[in-house]
Amino acid sequence: MIHLKTVQPDQRQPLWNINQKYLYEMTNYYDDPMDEEGNFHYGYFDEYFSDPKRMAYFIYNDDALCGFAFINPYSFCGQNPDYTMAEFTIFPSFRKQHLASEAVKLIFSEYPGNWEIKYNEKNIPAKKFWHKITAPYHPSEIHLNEVETVLIFTV
Repeated sequence: MIHLKTVQPDQRQPLWNINQKYLYEMTNYYDDPMDEEGNFHYGYFDEYFSDPKRMAYFIYNDDALCGFAFINPYSFCGQNPDYTMAEFTIFPSFRKQHLASEAVKLIFSEYPGNWEIKYNEKNIPAKKFWHKITAPYHPSEIHLNEVETVLIFTV
């Protein structure tokens, strides 16, 4: 059964490590370089431990850590959302088990309101997933540029 756990300050390093793996995976779609330490820059990481409007969650399937989500109220496109899915992933070994759908439905049930979700057009699995999971909410689309699209909808 899918459940969320708020990332606590003493879990900062595990979240950093997991986020680095996610950012590495995202280099398939973005040209983000590694630094000299072998890490990828994530400009808002520290704010998830200092800004009360930012929320970081570990996603568990029963007792197994299977993903994470970053949620905040900051718009990608100048709107005024209640929530933005800043980052979301289910780890590769847990994919194709419908856990991502379960996790997003749980997040939406806990956070009803106006939402934004951004995806990269080159990330075809993410594009298909986000369109499928948001279809009941009839999202509108804003194209930020040639590769990034924002879905705007109300839960």
